[in-house]
Amino acid sequence: MIEWLWPWAFVLLPLPLLARWIAPRNEPQPALTVPDVRRFYRDDDGGTPGLPRRLGWRTILLWLVWILLVTATARPERTGEPVTLPVSGRDLMLAVDISGSMGTEDLQLGGRRVTRLTVVKNVVHDFITERQGDRVGLILFGTNAYLQAPLTFDLATVNRLLSEAPVGIAGGKTALGDAIGLSVKRLRARPEGDRVMILLTDGANNVGEVAPDKAAELAAQAGVRIHTIGVGADEMSMPGPLGNLFGSRMVNPSADLDEETLQTIARTTGGRYFRAQNTQRLREIYTIIDALEPIEQDAETYRPTASLYFWPLAGAWVLFLAMLARDGRRRRHA
Repeated sequence: MIEWLWPWAFVLLPLPLLARWIAPRNEPQPALTVPDVRRFYRDDDGGTPGLPRRLGWRTILLWLVWILLVTATARPERTGEPVTLPVSGRDLMLAVDISGSMGTEDLQLGGRRVTRLTVVKNVVHDFITERQGDRVGLILFGTNAYLQAPLTFDLATVNRLLSEAPVGIAGGKTALGDAIGLSVKRLRARPEGDRVMILLTDGANNVGEVAPDKAAELAAQAGVRIHTIGVGADEMSMPGPLGNLFGSRMVNPSADLDEETLQTIARTTGGRYFRAQNTQRLREIYTIIDALEPIEQDAETYRPTASLYFWPLAGAWVLFLAMLARDGRRRRHA
């Protein structure tokens, strides 16, 4: 179906006639009287002999050019059939810790030891890819919290922004409260009942403007449900004081993980707390979160539109250039 963005432009169609009507007329000049004017007839408008001057080909072409220009100005658009977007009703804000401790190599991926952030990127990438119909946003936090992607259906962009995030770019500390506060600010504008935040960290809150428990209370008041994930192995082999010469020692790389605070955040907001000691457990956690019942919403529809103004504009140019070429050819013959 063709629609017009600026239909009022068609009132300009009679403008050339109006300009001709109000233009000052030349005073009559003395004329030579001859018995037969046919030999003096010259088709100045580029028309054929026998046609009145006002119906000459040049006049017709100029009118066609003007009509096409006005049509282009009216901005025709072709509107397609309605397209229904798959909407499950969930608005998921992912808050991922990228502080310096996320660079600890205590997890395995593909049989080799890698950093925590590498595993998180790999697992969360698959989780985001399967979120067809959900709006997904991304917050990265360390010393400060930054909104990398607002809630969007563009899952590929969210994945790319996460995959490009290096360890420590947001600062070396952990601002859990600020990350929650920023998520609440973005989620509170969404319909109540489908506001979900997934907070992943490997440490404890040690910086920021808002305390995690206060931020959790604000989230509960705004109807935001927060699922928290503590990531990091419980033990890791480290070389002894003199290297591996006298054996290695076992340490707990997750000693700084504040599980109590994460549990409090989840309990206050009606969410759940999960502990991911390895890659497989992290995958299972996101599978559990994926199984949460979505809130039904009315499907969103839109009509794709395609601009067509360039077709009449191109037609006007072709006719105008053809007229100029014809005039030039007639001058050469003359």
